[in-house]
Amino acid sequence: MAAYENAVQHYFAAWNTTAPEELEKAVAAAFTERATYTDPLADVRGHEELAAVISGVHQQFPGFEFRITGAPDGHHDIVRFSWELVSTADGSAPVAGSDVATLAEDGRISSVSGFLDRVPGA
Repeated sequence: MAAYENAVQHYFAAWNTTAPEELEKAVAAAFTERATYTDPLADVRGHEELAAVISGVHQQFPGFEFRITGAPDGHHDIVRFSWELVSTADGSAPVAGSDVATLAEDGRISSVSGFLDRVPGA
């Protein structure tokens, strides 16, 4: 379970980073160079595109952070986990989802399939 928890910890570190130079490092620590990320709103590959998606979320939701809900669950090279996007000002969480990630041999994420369980206005 430590490998799953480590990968998820790096994943959230990347998604919660807002400074461009720190984001580049956080994305590299969490994802392989050709990692893919697919959810209903994005379908990207590689560090540059991943960083752009993360930056876009922070532009749309300033003052919010991603938080895991529950514990990661995994088997073989696959880990799944749920999360919320939480306002640091009032604790509201207008967005929530679940992700399934595949881990590479080095423990970094090689692919993510994301699902949005709660979105504003839906």
